[in-house]
Amino acid sequence: MPTEFSKIKVGLFSIGLKAYWPQFPGLLERLTSYGAFACEKMRLMGANVIDAGMVDDQPSALAAGDMFARHDVDLVVCYVTTYATSSQVVPAVQRLQRPVLILNLQPTAQISYLKTGTGEWLANCQACCVPEISCAFERCGIPFATITGLLGLPNQTLGSIANEITAEHSAAIAAWNEVERWLAAISVKRTLSRSRIGFLGHTYPGMLDMYSDFTQQTGTFGTHIEVLEMDDLDVRVNAVTARQIVAKRNQVIELFDISEDSPSDPLAKKPSDESLEWACKVAVGLDCLVNDFNLDGLTYYHRGVGDSVYERLGAGLILGCSLLTTNGIPCSGEGDLKNCIAMKIMDLLKAGGSFTELYAMDFTDNFILMGHDGPFHAGISEGRPILRGLSLYHGKSGAGVSVEAEVRNGPVTILGITQTRDGFIKLLCSEGWSLPGDRLRIGNTNSRLRFTAAADDPFDVADWMNAWAAEGPTHHVALGVGHQEKFIRRLASLIDVRYKKL
Repeated sequence: MPTEFSKIKVGLFSIGLKAYWPQFPGLLERLTSYGAFACEKMRLMGANVIDAGMVDDQPSALAAGDMFARHDVDLVVCYVTTYATSSQVVPAVQRLQRPVLILNLQPTAQISYLKTGTGEWLANCQACCVPEISCAFERCGIPFATITGLLGLPNQTLGSIANEITAEHSAAIAAWNEVERWLAAISVKRTLSRSRIGFLGHTYPGMLDMYSDFTQQTGTFGTHIEVLEMDDLDVRVNAVTARQIVAKRNQVIELFDISEDSPSDPLAKKPSDESLEWACKVAVGLDCLVNDFNLDGLTYYHRGVGDSVYERLGAGLILGCSLLTTNGIPCSGEGDLKNCIAMKIMDLLKAGGSFTELYAMDFTDNFILMGHDGPFHAGISEGRPILRGLSLYHGKSGAGVSVEAEVRNGPVTILGITQTRDGFIKLLCSEGWSLPGDRLRIGNTNSRLRFTAAADDPFDVADWMNAWAAEGPTHHVALGVGHQEKFIRRLASLIDVRYKKL
């Protein structure tokens, strides 16, 4: 399970036709048991299910909609137990302005045709009204998705004729996996809409791809942007005690290896005691900043001049921001707010989400080297990440402690968030592999990535690079472990943004 669903509220209603019940004794009870099974499946996944039961006419649909509104559900699930008119479905969802899943899950893989009467058929005619409901939803402007497959019952239902034990059938497993993906996407959407992202300092000057409209971010994702001053951090760093620094240093030593001098880069040295103490002090101040402003993420940058206090603060942020990122508070450097949201999405999918850009292309071994000078998500590291001292940050002011690491070898996903010429947010995603092999020893994170279906598939570096650039991306992405596209695609649908997989 990629994320926790316990806070998701799912409004479930089963649908049938009231005229059937007196005509076919026992049918209502049988179909109601199917709905109860669907409810329990989602509860076992961790969702808080608000079950309206059987909706079989227009008044009961209105009542179900009222119940869902009172509970402020995040998602509505319509389980089709048999034929029902669309007029008794639309009222349950129309006023809610929530996405809807239509569960078209048949109890049996195959009807016993020669033994089946009308009542038995009606218990297995889920597909009958799905096109009608879909048409009604489309014309009424109700966002929906249909999941078709088998119900996956573990036992035979009393009175059924065909074999209903389909729990191990691939069509049942696939259908419930699809439900779980939608629950994951809803969970991410819900959390984003309640998140507070700190914006500390300003965007790196001149990086036109990264400038963000705060209102657009709130309008698209529901996130609140808390604008912070370097003074807010400075006052908290000044209040840090020696005991707190020692505790933070102990935490750092448990998580990171402390490097010796780099064998290849004279700028990358063993961190000095002074620089490591300063990085730990700033890290404690960052913890206080996050707690005091109740932040769920942070994007930051401050150029600074003349070895001023703010320049020193800016140069001391990488370690503390790496620790925060590792602990579920993603931090995006250079003031890239859009990428902070991408990192948050990946973190909510339990994929990590590390601050990353393209570093170099390898046309011999056919991969792309990607990384950054921090922050890094230590929870997705291949081996223990390393702290190196840098005598300068390339393209930035100051010096200090940086993180050197690579992302865990195996399947990975990159997620980028960009803005189109006509002002819309677009999500860009590519799945691939983190490969073992030599990497740079320059105090930066860097990983060897190949974006193919299988790790050893042929990879045309130039073709992928041209295709990615053609989408107008920002130059930063969130790099996470696992293949997450199936969740990200559904999230893009839920928040109604443009989406492209490469």
